[in-house]
Amino acid sequence: MVIDVMAELGEVDFAPDSEQKEVLQNVRTILTTQKGSVPMDREFGIDPDLVDLPSAMAQAKLTAEIVASVNRYEPRARVQQVIYDGSEQDGFLRARVRVAIADGT
Repeated sequence: MVIDVMAELGEVDFAPDSEQKEVLQNVRTILTTQKGSVPMDREFGIDPDLVDLPSAMAQAKLTAEIVASVNRYEPRARVQQVIYDGSEQDGFLRARVRVAIADGT
């Protein structure tokens, strides 16, 4: 199953009723957490300084960071594609991450 996950805050479900919902929530948490903000794991999350780079460079580095973080912290999900909304002119860049989750999760 392939699903898009937006890098935006949402409610936390402390008891998801399926493993798929748990995995998607974990991916969203990775995408919305700034690296360095989790006390016992400063590597968790995404480096916020990448968004200050020129758009093409920010997208390339952010994609690599997203793939590495999801692989490390939520191995049940595999990043298939990272799609960016926004533009350099807008000064806005939002990631939509397409992840594959194995059937049965």
